[in-house]
Amino acid sequence: MFLQLLKTEYIKLHRAPVWLAFLIMPVIPALLGTLNYLANIGILKNEWYSLWTQHTLFTDYFFLPLMIGIYCSYLMQCEHLQHNWNKLLTMPVPRYMIFAAKLTVVSFMILISELWIAVLFIASGTIAGISSTPPYHSLAAWCLFGTLGGMVMAALQLGLAIFIKSFARSVAVAFAGGISGLVFLAKDLGNIWPYSLMAYGMNSNAPQQLMKTGYVPFILTCTAYILLFAILSSKILAKKDW
Repeated sequence: MFLQLLKTEYIKLHRAPVWLAFLIMPVIPALLGTLNYLANIGILKNEWYSLWTQHTLFTDYFFLPLMIGIYCSYLMQCEHLQHNWNKLLTMPVPRYMIFAAKLTVVSFMILISELWIAVLFIASGTIAGISSTPPYHSLAAWCLFGTLGGMVMAALQLGLAIFIKSFARSVAVAFAGGISGLVFLAKDLGNIWPYSLMAYGMNSNAPQQLMKTGYVPFILTCTAYILLFAILSSKILAKKDW
């Protein structure tokens, strides 16, 4: 039953224009971050780690939130058009499975985006002339925890997109959320704000150090948020008059 829902979501994404966002948008912060690194190479002494801070400065607060907003808005926009919610909700499946299928698909897209960002990061470092070995283990951890934090943002965005029928407005909310994440991180509250957790997980501020609060609390916080948003959204789907 759940696999059939996943297949349905995949069909919606097949040949969808959102893949253009996946391919093009991460290239822009990679280029900007690399140029910023080269312009300040006299100050930025930690090579790969310094380059990572420059890449994530643009990626985590602007481009990835936009991408997640686009992913979530597109999946929900498909249901808002032509009263598709009525058709979907008449399927003999629990409401939470419908939401879980959408979240699973978006989470997979976030993971693929993180891997693409990692490839661009290594390529950028090589082009920038960094001769040392890339920090593969750290990079893997940044991408995995970034994906987990991104899942929190996706769960929240999917829930909001139930009410926000406009594609552009839903994406704008995600973009504003990304900027708010920067504010909360600056106030040392990035470990509790849903829109900060992706950047927090990717160690965008100090990648040469473990997160101050540790990875276990981060995982528990993300899991709690995902479950909370999933439960609330499933209940809304069950009660909302479409």
